[in-house]
Formats: sequence, C-alpha cells, structure tokens
Amino acid sequence: MHIPDGILPAQVCAAGYAITGVATWYSLRQINRRPDPAAEVPKASLLTAAFFVASSIYIPVPPASVHLILNGLLGVVLGYFAFPAILIGLFFQALVIGHGGLTTLGVNATMMGIPALLAYHIFQSRDVVGKVLPEPTRTGVFAFLGGALGLGIAALIFLALIIFNIPAELNATAEQAAVLTLSVGHIPLALVEGTFTAMLVLFLRRVKPELLEG
Repeated sequence: MHIPDGILPAQVCAAGYAITGVATWYSLRQINRRPDPAAEVPKASLLTAAFFVASSIYIPVPPASVHLILNGLLGVVLGYFAFPAILIGLFFQALVIGHGGLTTLGVNATMMGIPALLAYHIFQSRDVVGKVLPEPTRTGVFAFLGGALGLGIAALIFLALIIFNIPAELNATAEQAAVLTLSVGHIPLALVEGTFTAMLVLFLRRVKPELLEG
C-alpha cells in the first residue's frame, strides 16, 4: 500500500510533505512535553524496525496479495512516537527495498501516520468511551479497534489518492478496478492486524504494563 514515484502530481506530493512536516513537528512537541522524552526511544526503535520488516511479509488475498503495515499497532503502543517512527521506516523502505518513493514519502507518511495517531487516541479513549466493559476486555477491544482502523483508514486514503490522481496515459477504468480490488483485499488484513494488536497489548498489559502508559 505504498504509493511509488511518478503516480501523483507534484502538488499532491508537496502537500504530503507539508502535512508530514506539521504532523512530525506536532508529534515531537508532544513527546518533548513528557518528563523523560528519551525514555521510550528504545521501544520506538524496536517497533520502527518491526514496521520496516513487516512490509516484506506478504499475505495472499485472492486475486491479489497484501503485506503487513502495522501502523495501527505502532499508534496504539507508541502514541506520538508513531508518526516519526513510521516516517523513518518509510524512508528506509523506499531506499532499501523499493517500497514507495522519495517524492511520495510525505504522502505515504501522511497516509499511514495520521491513522496511527488516530489509533492512539482510539485506544486512549477506552476508559471514557468503553468504561461499561470490564478489564481486560476493554483494553483488548480498543486495541483491536486501533489496530484495525489504523490500517482501514490508511487504505481508504490510498484508494482516494490513487483514484483521483490516475495518470491520463493509463486506462482509468482498469486502474480503478485494480485499486478497488487491492483496497478490498485490505479488509481481512485489517482484521488480522487488529487481532494481532489486541493480542500484543493484552500480553504487554500482563507482563509489562508500563509500556502502555500514556
């Protein structure tokens, strides 16, 4: 679900970089408000590496295949660290394994990073919105929602960007059908990532709950 170079017009790529710049600034500003901003750097580094590797793990969803994203997981576990972690991961994915591109780095970061921040806020709202649910069910349900919706929202952004910016030299009908098929293929992947996020969060809650604080 990475947008490569040469697909989007220059103004969309520029807008992506502008949004990424603002989101990175805001995320770092929130991180620096913490008593010890560097305390979670090792956790963020570990999950950045996991995000980088995940894009090489493909899951067959006939008639296509999709790969893991884990942006919702990063949002749930890392909070505001998720956006810079995703930006760094996408940069190395573009350089090392050719996923995405440098001109579309801002767009891809926005497409995956903004839903990750939304996933964080969904998870953090569990004690307000989901207070009728007992623990640990509440934590598991909101971790699942964060993991699944993080990917789901990113897939919708991807669909909109591609459909409204198909190059004129391509067959628009065929490209729209292909993109729609690929986007639908991310529905089961969203369920997989939501389930994995819930399982990981419940495990961390049991063995090291301080990793989920804040």
